[in-house]
Amino acid sequence: MSAPVRPLAVRVREPAGEAEGTLVLLHGRGADEHDLFGLFDILDPAGRLRGITVGGPLSLPPGGKHWYALGRVGFPEPETFRASYAALQELLGDELGLDWGRTVLGGFSQGTVMSYALGLGAGRPVPAGILALSGFIPTVEGWAPDLVWRRDMPVLIAHGSADPVISVDFARAARAQLEAASLPVEYHETPMAHTIDPRVLGDLQRWLAERPGRATSGAGAGAAS
Repeated sequence: MSAPVRPLAVRVREPAGEAEGTLVLLHGRGADEHDLFGLFDILDPAGRLRGITVGGPLSLPPGGKHWYALGRVGFPEPETFRASYAALQELLGDELGLDWGRTVLGGFSQGTVMSYALGLGAGRPVPAGILALSGFIPTVEGWAPDLVWRRDMPVLIAHGSADPVISVDFARAARAQLEAASLPVEYHETPMAHTIDPRVLGDLQRWLAERPGRATSGAGAGAAS
């Protein structure tokens, strides 16, 4: 599927002092790099971390920026997904040179899907954690998770039980899959629709205060940024 592609836009919230790590937040469908920027001051009020938001490369109806074209929920359209996945790898790894062992990946909806993709993808470095808000682990041709090298990598999942866009069943399935592979998962399910529940913001702040970093920043043999 062809779609108008634009360069990835980036916004940066600089830390209060020397950065202890980085928090990357990726927006949901139809939003942009400005959408989650205000969360940095809420989730990291002390300014320990450098905050980075990225705008998706695709222009699709009904407007705004997108990470991939919609397919069946849980199954991103492969061509557009692969294009965004490659663009994010190049930006965050090659251009910005992030230390993955001190980087938390997070997002909302489509942004969570891309965070899972970057954080769990075979051959990818192991980040300091994944913050998964109202999304799913994708099933898509050309991408597969490799959880063996990610044991002990923390993940926080928050999802609304009344979400009409991405069913909470996807969050429950992700929790089961990750815990079965020995990843420590903190799970929050609240009676909300497709949004970030303000009641979980304190939990997100506390969880993030415990990261980064990791004892090692590699993903095992064959890992590449």
